[in-house]
Amino acid sequence: MVNAKLLKLPIAAHQHRHEHHQIVIGVRGEAELSVDGTGAHLDTWKAYFVPTEARHDYCGNDKNHVLVINLDPLTPAINTPAHADYERMMRVFEKPRTLQMDSRLQGLVQFAAGEFDRAPDHVTLQQHLAASILYCMADRITDSQGQPSNRNCISPEHIRRYILGNLHRKITVEDMAGEACLSVSRFHEVFREVAGITPHQFLLQTRLDQATELLASTSLTVSEISYRTGFSSQSALTNALRKYKGTTPSRLQVGENVA
Repeated sequence: MVNAKLLKLPIAAHQHRHEHHQIVIGVRGEAELSVDGTGAHLDTWKAYFVPTEARHDYCGNDKNHVLVINLDPLTPAINTPAHADYERMMRVFEKPRTLQMDSRLQGLVQFAAGEFDRAPDHVTLQQHLAASILYCMADRITDSQGQPSNRNCISPEHIRRYILGNLHRKITVEDMAGEACLSVSRFHEVFREVAGITPHQFLLQTRLDQATELLASTSLTVSEISYRTGFSSQSALTNALRKYKGTTPSRLQVGENVA
């Protein structure tokens, strides 16, 4: 009934159609889809539902990886336990749609992608993980139908891109709320619901992740990296790394081994 695979979409656009329902879920990088002429941007917080026979184009950037789940559209016999599950699942494929994942669902997808990498030939494991993701997504869509959802207002990936584009300067929660076109209090409430952490924690996490990457992959000085990633000083970066990641700049720099 369900099968899945982890793959990288080509950089050049491709178009096709198939006789099964499909979910394309962002795992790394970004991708673009167009289903029956309607475009969608895919990042690590979004999934896109492609109904059977829908013609769609797809392409991704050089870092993209997606988890693709295929669902057989053939109806199980009405007197079998699988029929009720089928009826519930089919409702989410009535039309092409984007699902904005919350932090729990995004964590499940990232966990599953890691297991796909770890055990690429374990088909049974992959089927069970894919079915779990599908059930969780169907529950969220079914529960939210007919109800306005605050979660669709914010994409953490969009906010992350905004932070990275302004990383060297001071960024406030007010700045991020303005990017999302929400008041500060509303932005804080909705962002925490979606991402599972506060906007300030997300900002600090993004700065630290970028600083860690630069320390490990470049020969820039700690002072230069602290400036580029928005820390007020070299000591501020060092203290943040020690407090939140349990390490120091010297242990992360090129050629150094972390004990």
